[in-house]
Amino acid sequence: MSTFSKGIAVAMIHLLIVLSLGGKLLYDRAYRPRVWVKTGSVDPDLPIRGRYFTLRLEVKAPWFHPRSEYQTNDVQLSVDNGELVAAKADFTTGLSISSWGQRIWSRSTPQEVFLDQGVPFFIPEHAEIPRASATQELWAEVTIPKKGPPRPIQLALKDPSGWHPLHLR
Repeated sequence: MSTFSKGIAVAMIHLLIVLSLGGKLLYDRAYRPRVWVKTGSVDPDLPIRGRYFTLRLEVKAPWFHPRSEYQTNDVQLSVDNGELVAAKADFTTGLSISSWGQRIWSRSTPQEVFLDQGVPFFIPEHAEIPRASATQELWAEVTIPKKGPPRPIQLALKDPSGWHPLHLR
């Protein structure tokens, strides 16, 4: 086998790897559940990686009760009645919530619990960075894969007048 043939074979293997990953992502987007999720803190710009948001996704976890000491729980994600739900996992999933990853606004409202791991949402270099006002919330539509963190698809601002999808192209 010549050097040229070996080079073509290696290039084809690389191409197949990239295409299989792209195919898996497209399959997940088409067949896995999607849900709109309220987001927490964001980090809009990091010079090393480019422009992106690190989205902290809020999950529904009524079983989770924070303690004064550090506490972490592995979770498995699912969609129930249009909400992202975190269920306790008896095995390591790579996803977790902790007593440091949540906020309690007041005793009369339910607590907000966020995934410890943020998910990146990359935006084009010249797109305007959306800023939420005091009456707006940033939401993300995400795909929930069988394994791994949710994958963001698009962002929207929600306010009393309704949903406003962001067109960041």
